[in-house]
Amino acid sequence: MIPWTLPAGLALALFLLGLVGLLTRRNLVFVLMSVEIMLNAAGLLFITAGMRWGDPDGQIMLILVLNLAGAELALGLVLLLRLRGRLTTLDGGDAILLRDAP
Repeated sequence: MIPWTLPAGLALALFLLGLVGLLTRRNLVFVLMSVEIMLNAAGLLFITAGMRWGDPDGQIMLILVLNLAGAELALGLVLLLRLRGRLTTLDGGDAILLRDAP
């Protein structure tokens, strides 16, 4: 059996990678991918905690995190398509211009 610190360290590395991508990129595709990486890191940490304490609740939380990630991805893609159709750009800073669009 592997020690629980190994997957926890991997989850931390994935979360930090997603956070760096979220803070440095302005393209909405990269922002969505960064958020997905962060949510997957949280799911891995739930599985790790469940493995550490011998409790299946971590797997249940992973299912909830995956559902949340799917809903976030669907809404993000709708926003992405609407932004691309109106402004021909995928820059997140230009999303404020959608407020005045008909």
